[in-house]
Amino acid sequence: MMIKWLSGLVGWQIGGPIGAVLGYLVGSLLDNAAEGGAPGRPFYEGVGDNSQQPQSNADSVTGNRFLFIVVVLASAVIKADGRIMHSEMEYVRRFFRQNFPNIATEEVDTVLKQLFNQQIDLRGCAQEAATLLNPSSCLSLLDFLVGIARADGHISKEELDLLRQIAADLRLNPKELDSLMGLGENTLEEAYRVLEVSPTASDDELRKAYKKLVLKHHPDRVASLGENVRRRAEEKLQQINAAYDAVCKSRGI
Repeated sequence: MMIKWLSGLVGWQIGGPIGAVLGYLVGSLLDNAAEGGAPGRPFYEGVGDNSQQPQSNADSVTGNRFLFIVVVLASAVIKADGRIMHSEMEYVRRFFRQNFPNIATEEVDTVLKQLFNQQIDLRGCAQEAATLLNPSSCLSLLDFLVGIARADGHISKEELDLLRQIAADLRLNPKELDSLMGLGENTLEEAYRVLEVSPTASDDELRKAYKKLVLKHHPDRVASLGENVRRRAEEKLQQINAAYDAVCKSRGI
């Protein structure tokens, strides 16, 4: 019960009376998870490592605040193009099943539907996330949001505009969003996009950009966010390596 009211307080701080209601709903999800057993490691840094030590009240507030932000940003991306797509909803449900296995997807749907009908300070939420996470973790959050947008097979202009704004509020470089959006593509143009360099970059600039990306996306930098997030980081690193190999091959280096 305490988590619900802590979440309500956090929600009030983020979004006023509406935020308090939504914060309470998110807190209900966490309460239900606690009643059913310890949840999976949450998708935020340094909070909720139940296997090592009890979670303090301060950590609970921080964790609830970030979980609220994740749901708010997810709902904004889902509705950005004016359509609520099943594929995008399912992408979010799958994320919660993997990272919070004791939270019922029906309860996630309830919170999302409440958010679809509300006006929330999205920029404030993203800026708050930037204060809670390190840059690599912000990239993981943005990657999650990009995944929602492309879940229906197409990223609309409205979704792209929103993602660019969120990336800026997360204090990320526009090239970092472009890189995430190019992951998994097989063209040489997209390979340069993933590596965050132009085709006119020198070989030395290419190598430096690649080394920087490897450090930024290394799975160890997001290990505290949970096994699923770490696995996604490993996939991204493999795609970065593939992009680098493709560009090197095209240059004969």
